Formats: sequence, structure tokens, C-alpha cells
Amino acid sequence: MELELRHLRVLCAIADSGGVGRAAAALGYTQPAMSTQLRRIEGLLGEGVFVRSSTGMELTPYGAQIVGQAREVLTLADNLTRLRHACTPAAARRLRLGVINTPVVPALLDALRDACPDLVVSVSSVYATGELLSLLEAGELDVGLGCDYPGIPIHHSPDLDHRAIRTVPVFVAIHAGHPLAHRLEIPLEGLSEDTWFVSSDDGVGWPGAFYDACRAAGFTPAVTHEFHVLDQLQSMIAKGLGVAAVQPTVCPIGGVLIKPLAGDPLWQRHLLLWRRNLVDASVVEAVHHHAVRAHCQLLAQAPHFQKWVARTYAPPRPMDGPRRALPGPV
Repeated sequence: MELELRHLRVLCAIADSGGVGRAAAALGYTQPAMSTQLRRIEGLLGEGVFVRSSTGMELTPYGAQIVGQAREVLTLADNLTRLRHACTPAAARRLRLGVINTPVVPALLDALRDACPDLVVSVSSVYATGELLSLLEAGELDVGLGCDYPGIPIHHSPDLDHRAIRTVPVFVAIHAGHPLAHRLEIPLEGLSEDTWFVSSDDGVGWPGAFYDACRAAGFTPAVTHEFHVLDQLQSMIAKGLGVAAVQPTVCPIGGVLIKPLAGDPLWQRHLLLWRRNLVDASVVEAVHHHAVRAHCQLLAQAPHFQKWVARTYAPPRPMDGPRRALPGPV
């Protein structure tokens, strides 16, 4: 037999309680088992630790030294246990995140990894915000990054909630050799004869919002292709095969220009959606904060968007008052 921590606890329990029976009850032993354990421990130590007296069990001088050192060892062992628990990460929280075609995902996941190390995020990519809503309503996702459009607000059950991340104008991607490539802003009606690449129904208002804007500009696109794979889309635009409405965060490839539409006829609102009863408020705040930050950083790196933000109205006539800068999007 080797001396173990449980043997030290037996000695301390007998010393504290003053009797084998009381120590046995405290540690969950029977009294005979405790007496047998004590004899084995004293046999291992080679000398008696306790002597019987009229008041119970008393420590021998040798026993007093043994119990004193036993207490020190048990204290150190308890400290090691507490240190292990302190260094063990808290139970991981899991977050099922659904995303549409949004460029913020890499930066968002990177930021959450540092800000919330106990948060394990699994990502599901879907095309349509409508599909994202269905998955959230069914409880298959906890949080989603989607979008809607001014005048066509998103609708969902009371089980969900949403918050705006950013509202931005929709830009247009054109071939660098397009006849309107020299324009700072492209009038939508100027693209009435172009072939359009239009992404398919997202369940919350697109492409209806696009066709409404075209009708308001006095035309209906004569030729359209349903397409939304961004890399291939830009390659086709670079070959002069058509134009497309795009997010202002898009980074153009060679041969493609990203331009604002004159008068900003199309807008898009990026949203955070979540299940009210499944996601902690602290997680909602963290995801929203870092999504907003990631989106702002992407816009700051888009020169075509920065030119749009910095644009000004034409110089006014003297009676018109001072020139006023156009504010950026909400």
C-alpha cells in the first residue's frame, strides 16, 4: 500500500472529530472500515498516530507532526485543483449562424474568435434572406445575417428579432469600356439598352425592388440573365457581356468599374436577425458590434464608396445659400 491523499484525509478527520466513529460518519465509511484503514496507515508509517483516552482519540507527538504535514499537503492539493478549474475554459457556447452573400463574414468570425473565445460558431451559407428566415423560424439557426429594402420591411414572427447593421445604396458594376464609364454617377435610364445580370428572388423584395426602380426610370430591361455567383459575374462584366447591381463593398477585378447610380434609386439594409429565447443578449451585442465594424471597414476600403460619400452638390447660385455635402448612408 502507498500513502494517498485519501489516507491523509482519514487522519485529519479523526484528529478533527476526536473519534473513529465520528470520522467514519463524516467521510462516509463504516466504523470497522475506518478502524481497518487507520491500522493500515499506521503500519505504513511505522508508528502510532493516535492513542485512545477517556475523551476519544488523541494525537501522539509523532502523530501531531504527521497530521500537521498532512494538512499542508491537502491544502496544496486543493489549490492545484482550483488552479486546474480556473485555467479550464468555461463550457463552450454554440452559435448556429446563417449568412447570405455578405462580405463581412471572414472579418466577423475572426473578431468573434478573439472577443468570445468560448463561443463556437458554425456557419451555414444560404442564398436568400427568405430561406434564412425559414431556418430561423424553424429553430435550425440561432442568428442570421440578411437584408431587406426600403419600403419593403422584413416580416417575421414574434419569436425573432432584428436590428439594422447598415443601410447603403446599391451600386452598378459595368465594363471599363462602357460608354458611360467616364461618368462619376451612372443614370439608371442610361443602362436601359444594356443586358442585365439580375440575382434571383431572395424572398424579401429582390429583384422586385430592382424592376420597380427601372420602371420609375422609364424602362424595363430588355435582356436579363439570372445570375449571382460573384466571381463569374465579374468575369462576364469584364468581357462586356452585361451590367449588374452590386453591393458597394464589392472589390472590382480588372476591366470592371463599380459606380454609384445617379439619384440613388436603390438601397439595401443589412440586418442581424436572431431567435429571442435562444441567444444571450451578450452574444447578440457581440455579433452586431463586430458585424457593424466589419462592414464599416469594408466600406472604408472601397474607393468608389468613399467618392460617393464625399460627393457634393453642384455649386449653388448666390441666392441658393452655401453648398451642402450629401450625407452618407445610415
